[in-house]
Amino acid sequence: MQRLYEDAKKIWQRAIQSALPDAAVARALEKADFSGGRLVLVAAGKAAWQMAKVACDILGNQISGGVVVTKYDHVKGPLPGLEVYEAGHPVPDENSFRATARAVEAVKGLAKEDHVLFLLSGGGSALFEQPLCTPEQLQSITSQLLECSADIIEINTIRKRLSAVKGGRFARLCAPAQVFSVVLSDIVGDPLDMIASGPAYPDSTTCEEALSIVEKYGLKVDGSVRELLAQETPKELDNVATQITGSVRQLCASAEETARELGYQPVVLTDRLTCIAREAGEILAGLASSGRIASRPLAFIAGGETVVRLTGKGLGGRNQELALSAARVLDEQEGTALFSVGSDGTDGPTDAAGGYVDYTTAGRLRRMGVEIEEVLAENDSYHALEKVGGLIKTGATGTNVNDLTVLLVRGQDAGESLS
Repeated sequence: MQRLYEDAKKIWQRAIQSALPDAAVARALEKADFSGGRLVLVAAGKAAWQMAKVACDILGNQISGGVVVTKYDHVKGPLPGLEVYEAGHPVPDENSFRATARAVEAVKGLAKEDHVLFLLSGGGSALFEQPLCTPEQLQSITSQLLECSADIIEINTIRKRLSAVKGGRFARLCAPAQVFSVVLSDIVGDPLDMIASGPAYPDSTTCEEALSIVEKYGLKVDGSVRELLAQETPKELDNVATQITGSVRQLCASAEETARELGYQPVVLTDRLTCIAREAGEILAGLASSGRIASRPLAFIAGGETVVRLTGKGLGGRNQELALSAARVLDEQEGTALFSVGSDGTDGPTDAAGGYVDYTTAGRLRRMGVEIEEVLAENDSYHALEKVGGLIKTGATGTNVNDLTVLLVRGQDAGESLS
């Protein structure tokens, strides 16, 4: 059992390390030309501080100023010449609005020969925001979308139209200056207009799609919000160049490499896992039955981002819920374990990055009088995993490229040797 945990820990630690933006941002800046005018840096998202730190190290006093906004507890120190803010996520707060206002001010009045280095990562939709509706309306709509299990594409389709900086509008505010956008992708398939709601990329969605999402989920919106949803976003931008620096594929590739080094036969199932978290846990854990009769240990690997269907008022996140639902299926299947972890180090409104379970987890919870089905109905995976030492806590990692889930199956012989 200890061997399974140590193997799992090596896999998730190395995967997160491989996805840090340092090398990727450095590569993106190798051929960038910021000569001829001022260079303003704006960074937004969960990885904003780390990305800005790399840019400062490389560009030094070429940067004339700028703004960095990231999630609370993600700042690791001051950055020379830059204003650094922490703000709310996943629901924007007053600090989100204040920091974004400073960023808009920083790019105001730039000339054609000037440049904006825009460093963007997941979480930017909440952190980088200047609402066109009232803050209370925006917060209410964001909360409704999160609670109804809308996916990130649907959420961002709505948020773009309620914002003065999303859906390509920030790039227009920078004009006529040229924007070089370096993007760390946290959305499956890397749709550039959806990552952080695409502040510097033409919007591919339509007003009709936005309004249909309101009807689909029965969102409570007033007439003024409906008017905003009916206003079209920029479809063309002529002052932006964009480069993606990393995505969930890097997590999966690293997990595959580490699993092989540890003696497992890796099987990469998908890097586009997007279903309900508890369903994903059950399906992935179901592979353990066939894996246990294999001739060698197996590691089934999946990347992506699931969603939680809220039915209770407990504490948890998608990765914790996925892991806990898998524990029911792995129950007493000796030599099996599963973890699911968010690459940014946070999972839902908790201090955990995800969860780890093995073939003993369900039994240990039963002996404590805890029924997994009841816990999942209450969405209280955090407290259940906490009871059995199943919370994964990494702290803020400095990156954000979706989630990694790995099922380890050591087989019957290996499982017996671990007992």
